[in-house]
Amino acid sequence: MRRFILLLGVLLAGLWVQAGEARLLRFPHSVGDKLVFSYAGDLYLVSAGGGTARRLTSHVGYEMFPRISPDGKYIAFTGQYDGNTEVFVIPVEGGEPRRLTYTATLKRDDLGDRMGPNNVVIGWTPDSKRILYRSRRYTFNDFTGQLFTVPVEGGMSEEVPLKNGGFASYSPDGKKLAYNYIFREFRAWKRYQGGMADDIRVFDFNTKKSERITDNVRQDVFPMWSPDGNTIYYISDRGDIMNLYAYDVNTKEDKQLTSYKEYDIKFPAIGDKLIVYEQGGYIYGYDLQSGKESKITINIDNDQVYSRPALTDVSGQISSIAVAPGGERVVVAARGDIFSLPVKEGITYNLTNSSDANDMQAGWSPDGKYISYVSDKDGEFNIYLRDVVTGKERKLIKNLKSYIFNYKWSPDSKKILWSEKGNTLNISDVESGNRKIVEKSGIRSMTSYNWSPDSKYITYVRPETTMDNIIVYHVESGEKHQVTDGWFGSSSPNFSEDGKYLVFVSARTFSPTYGRTEWNHVYNDMNKVYILPLAKDAPVLFAPKNDVVRVETIVKEKDKKKESEDKGVVYD
Repeated sequence: MRRFILLLGVLLAGLWVQAGEARLLRFPHSVGDKLVFSYAGDLYLVSAGGGTARRLTSHVGYEMFPRISPDGKYIAFTGQYDGNTEVFVIPVEGGEPRRLTYTATLKRDDLGDRMGPNNVVIGWTPDSKRILYRSRRYTFNDFTGQLFTVPVEGGMSEEVPLKNGGFASYSPDGKKLAYNYIFREFRAWKRYQGGMADDIRVFDFNTKKSERITDNVRQDVFPMWSPDGNTIYYISDRGDIMNLYAYDVNTKEDKQLTSYKEYDIKFPAIGDKLIVYEQGGYIYGYDLQSGKESKITINIDNDQVYSRPALTDVSGQISSIAVAPGGERVVVAARGDIFSLPVKEGITYNLTNSSDANDMQAGWSPDGKYISYVSDKDGEFNIYLRDVVTGKERKLIKNLKSYIFNYKWSPDSKKILWSEKGNTLNISDVESGNRKIVEKSGIRSMTSYNWSPDSKYITYVRPETTMDNIIVYHVESGEKHQVTDGWFGSSSPNFSEDGKYLVFVSARTFSPTYGRTEWNHVYNDMNKVYILPLAKDAPVLFAPKNDVVRVETIVKEKDKKKESEDKGVVYD
């Protein structure tokens, strides 16, 4: 029995230390039996079939966009070892990174920049001698950028003879290049179908001509030329979700290969056997032979230094603050947790203490009964109400799958006004949780709104195709009053403390100035604060005044006509 207990203890210990399946794996690429990807800013190598990954880099900067050379000897990647974001190369099994590019520093040069980082490694030439990358050295603040190649052994970069270029892939013989004209993968635009929706083009190095091979209103991006040269794979959101498509080079026909419904395919890359890509935070592989896709299970087994408990000063990371009605304490959101702090003296409490959730937008009900905040602790964002006395919590909104931009308590603490990324403005009853949609916009989200002091009205900015309008809404009846005419930009409406006035900002002051070197006009300081009376008994504030002289002396009728011509004289 003792041996069984000991053996069971050893097995449990083994399960405890064994790595779990990882998520948020990025920028994968596979050649042969190897798969490389980026996780938490470092590069990892694993078998193409999955398993426990081995870390290749450990620098504090980001290492990303790894690409294995066609001969399987090297990994080229974009790294931040020396401050700048540059192209580096290491042996496929790891080693000291060797820097290949040297470019000027860009102030906006990181993974979160909307134009994307500089010097993004795109791939290799088919002979494994040069690395293809996209640089912003000539287009600092642009979606375009140019494509360059640099020798794997080092040396001067050569520009690909294209005006602009994004993600690209060489044909197997190296004579052609399938590419995107622009680079906008780091923009948060989904289902975009405007003038910058990209297509797949093929550039012929001999004729120096480009041919567009796809043409639809949505995005066709990440071209990938098959090893046999007969197919150009790419992803498209023409069906609302990014899925994998194939273009037959010979027949010029398109075919959809995957049918994901929830998450987009992100950052696909082709090798000799697989197309690997991000999908819902995991890495999937599409087998070029069988035409089947499957999730590749990958474990991360390292010291997980960033997940270890630590004492951290979060005073510099406060994102929101709310004061108790009596002013005794404040509640703040900082670094993903909600804290209650004394105003003068006492104890600071971490109310949520959740390392696995983003708790934000701390609030306090006007009657002091609830502390409110937004959190995704249950997988989707919701507004949480915490009873100040008992500490019990509950969700306010039922069946919500969205991102909450902001919320505001009604002054009587009975309702909460909130907006979300589905472009709706809503009122939820605090006790029942019932939701009432005030407005749904077909243009964009609504983030500017306020309550009247008596909680009977709200005011908000309604997005319009031209100039936005300010609306006053009666909560009980649902009646809407448009108080602006749409001729001028209007924003930030709010009620006065007595509820008799509406205060808002509007751009309706036109005082142009003219340039001395160019005959053109410029409008500055157009926004002013305006006050609109709402009640009949509300005096017109700042109305023009004119002092008058009241004359009580009776004058002769014949002099009255002459005297009345004098301005500012009134006869009783």
